[in-house]
Amino acid sequence: MKGYNIIVVFNKNREKILMCKRTKEPYKGLYNLVGGKIEENEIGLEAAYRELQEETGISKKDIKLNHLMDFIYYTSDINLETYIGGLNKEVKVVEEVNKLEWINVNSNFFDVNTFAGNGNIGHILREYEFHKDKFNI
Repeated sequence: MKGYNIIVVFNKNREKILMCKRTKEPYKGLYNLVGGKIEENEIGLEAAYRELQEETGISKKDIKLNHLMDFIYYTSDINLETYIGGLNKEVKVVEEVNKLEWINVNSNFFDVNTFAGNGNIGHILREYEFHKDKFNI
């Protein structure tokens, strides 16, 4: 099974989420969470920190990531690990490939014409809201 991750990054005051505008399929032109591929023999959490650094310039010292949930897509042979965290200071993000934007947390993340993932981003954020007392974000 191929491993990937997506990362919910809240800004310092928890009012916005960092998203990228996809430049290729799937979901070309839609907003998505940052993330990427987990390399063979790589630990999931370390892969999340590596991808975050590569795609945004945000380092491990800027954020504490929490493993929230996984999505297993048996038909595609994919395990998608989901991490979440909040910045501990203001950080200037650095784009790698996709344009980065801070999106208001009150946005409709279930809108499939704006956001990638067929509503999964909305589901992830609702799941976090339901269990946020278990996380130090």
